[in-house]
Amino acid sequence: MRLYMFEHCSLCFRVRMAAALKRLHLQETVVLDDDTDTMVGLVGKRVIPILVKDDGHPMLESMDMVKYIDSRGDPLLTGPQRSEIAAWADRVVAKTAPLTMPRYPLLDLPEFATIAALDHYNLRKRKAFGDFVELRANTRRYIAELMPDLEELDRLIESPFAVNGAPSLDDIRVLPLLRSVAIVKGLRLPRKVRDYFESMMSRIGYQPLPVV
Repeated sequence: MRLYMFEHCSLCFRVRMAAALKRLHLQETVVLDDDTDTMVGLVGKRVIPILVKDDGHPMLESMDMVKYIDSRGDPLLTGPQRSEIAAWADRVVAKTAPLTMPRYPLLDLPEFATIAALDHYNLRKRKAFGDFVELRANTRRYIAELMPDLEELDRLIESPFAVNGAPSLDDIRVLPLLRSVAIVKGLRLPRKVRDYFESMMSRIGYQPLPVV
């Protein structure tokens, strides 16, 4: 299996996380942000992640990829799912974007390895979210708006090793979002959230992204 991905992409990390939990080898190809041709050549449109299975057929939806990986051998993500966790994840995606999007270009990530790729990202995201300098200047406000959601997650977490007590798709929803927001300097995760983040990242063998 080969995953076409961006290092900063939380949807991509869902797939990487699932493969790591299953101890399955996943070939990873980081695509430059401006390399639309590769994406279109694989699936006919610009989209990330793309999972190309061993039979050569591509998959597009990250949760479908996770379920496919988990179906290989004995399933692991069999724990209960809670609607509160899914609702939390859906809500937090929008709240983290003003904090994370203007910081990813500062992390020296491989999808920004050329000036053209970095410029492409900056242009796309500034159109969607606004001026990066201004967004970073408003970090305290965005952190304050996010903290109630992190405190809610703190109350929802049942174990440092699985948000619902046993590994489930809810862990796939939560951990990649925490990996993204953990890059924000000055953001302090509540205790149970921090313990969960650190335990799960250690379990799957990934280091957190740099903090900026």
